[in-house]
Amino acid sequence: MIGDMSAMFSKMIGTLAVILVISAFIGGSDILSKFIKTDKKWKYSVFFGVLGGIFGIYGNISGFDLNGAVISVRDIGPMLAGFTGGPLGGFIAGIIAGVHRLTMGGITAQACVVATCSIGLICGAVSIKWNKAVVKPYFAFLLSVVMEAFHLCVVLVMVKPFETALGIVRQIAFPFVAVNALGFVMMITIITYTEKQRNLTIERSRLQSELEVANVIQHSLLPLINEDYPGCDGIEVSASMEAAKEVGGDFYDVFFVDQSHLVFVIGDVSGKGIPAAMFMASSKITLQNCIRDIPKLSDAVQTANNVLCARNDAEMFVTLWVGVLDLNSGMLNFVSAGHNPPVLLRNNKAEYLKFKNGFVLAGMEGAVYKEHSVQLERGDTLYLYTDGVTEAEDKNHNLFGEERLLACFENRSGSAPAEIIENVKGSIEKFINGNSQFDDLTMLCFNWNK
Repeated sequence: MIGDMSAMFSKMIGTLAVILVISAFIGGSDILSKFIKTDKKWKYSVFFGVLGGIFGIYGNISGFDLNGAVISVRDIGPMLAGFTGGPLGGFIAGIIAGVHRLTMGGITAQACVVATCSIGLICGAVSIKWNKAVVKPYFAFLLSVVMEAFHLCVVLVMVKPFETALGIVRQIAFPFVAVNALGFVMMITIITYTEKQRNLTIERSRLQSELEVANVIQHSLLPLINEDYPGCDGIEVSASMEAAKEVGGDFYDVFFVDQSHLVFVIGDVSGKGIPAAMFMASSKITLQNCIRDIPKLSDAVQTANNVLCARNDAEMFVTLWVGVLDLNSGMLNFVSAGHNPPVLLRNNKAEYLKFKNGFVLAGMEGAVYKEHSVQLERGDTLYLYTDGVTEAEDKNHNLFGEERLLACFENRSGSAPAEIIENVKGSIEKFINGNSQFDDLTMLCFNWNK
């Protein structure tokens, strides 16, 4: 008796293991998506019904013969088919596995056909009414225990004489119920896990696509700067923005107030990703509108700050440097709102253009900003950047820093703005030596040769 039970356990668990491995492979691959490209639900039911029937047949073949009764994990096939393919899938699997069991003969053959088909139908009906509950392990275990108990009851009712049926049930009840219940729970767990992983993969792919679109949209918000821009003699402009993620919070802008005044803006929004990108777009448009509508630059920045504070539910802020260049005289009026000081390159000598910094934009309503000015000379170059440049780190967490940045401008008078930006990029890449980019890198550079 002990030897028979041990053999039953060993045989059934071995068969179960093979079925679970095959199920995991099918569920984790794209086989289903390749072969079942249809919106018709009945085709899914048929497919899973056939698959469950095959599992049932394998269970029959690998079963344990006990006095004419085939003890196996056959019922897992119809239970699985019922769960995934509804009553139709469960019934198809039950018919396939049941008919095959009938061909094997034995005292319990007819009872097994009735039980297996009924189990497929019942599990299909349960999956329709309590689909969310079935995926829970305790519910799946309870359901499978009830189904296998039902199977044994059918045997007791249909197999004659009753004493023979009762003897078979007594010997097989524990391993039969335990292994099938355990197998069904593991099957449900595999299905739900692979389904979650597949949904996560789909969601990640969707988010990646959306981020790529957001990246395109964000760059479309920035002015297109090339050798023909801004369309006037005596000034060259170049810019670059490399986001640490798909989208970032840095931005730059170059636009005319009138024919003789050109505005340069560079900003860095707190945070990263889509929220920062959205706030960046709002900040850029707000500032541009205020500068065009309000003649005095400091007043325009103050108004933009108040507007951004009034609708800043996300409590984000932006550091900003904005300057208005008189193209005829070279006079540059500027305001800095918590931003890094630009680099002024004059006669091969570079220095930071440091003045008293104002408070960040959108940080506090009513903040006052002071306007400064500097007279550019012919050949002067002004380099604007965000803190991603000076705070670029190597693998030892050393910062690129202001001194290294200043060294990039040695003997660079006469270099085109695009060359200066590329030189800074090259110096940063050499310094970080393959370390990942933590922050956005944004640069805006122009020289005045009037």
